[in-house]
Amino acid sequence: MDTASLLSFALTSLLIELTPGPNMAWLAALSLAEGRRAGLVAVAGVALGLLGIGLLSVFGLSAALMSLPYAHDVLRYLGAGFLLYLAWEGWRGAEGEKPPMGDGAAFRRALLTNLLNPKAAVFYLSVLPLFLPPEEGIVSALTLVLIYVAVATLVHVALVVFAAHARVYVVRGSRERLVRRALAFMLGLVALWFFWGTQP
Repeated sequence: MDTASLLSFALTSLLIELTPGPNMAWLAALSLAEGRRAGLVAVAGVALGLLGIGLLSVFGLSAALMSLPYAHDVLRYLGAGFLLYLAWEGWRGAEGEKPPMGDGAAFRRALLTNLLNPKAAVFYLSVLPLFLPPEEGIVSALTLVLIYVAVATLVHVALVVFAAHARVYVVRGSRERLVRRALAFMLGLVALWFFWGTQP
């Protein structure tokens, strides 16, 4: 593949990643609630999830899965349900009913959120071929996957750093409970938007 095609794909990936979605909402909420370390650990889980779905797509497994009856709807229900669970966890945290999330839990939740996201598979199956000439092989497809994961990771790291910095000013004193409740509520709205927005 030529450099122009790679740069064009990287720019497309950046524009897609700058569009608000479940990853951005949860990473911002997590970083505001628990700080930069938890956010960065979650970014690693997001990256691994995106890489895993990308590899499945390159080798045709995602297309096979999405061709199964109701597979897309099952992922939609599970993905939206898991986001609602994360929102409920955030609400419990605001009420002091739940201890802070550990690194392992943050990583696993981020990974699972992405593995249950049919939009990621749709992106790889619909956008990737636009930048991949028919004569190109698996190596070129894997290159595009790595570019997308790298771009997404850079965007997510920037978001986490910004949210963690803002945490010092936003989540403190008497406002902490209110802010955590608001973040949990917004994540619940994102779950409903995700369910609606991923309809076939």
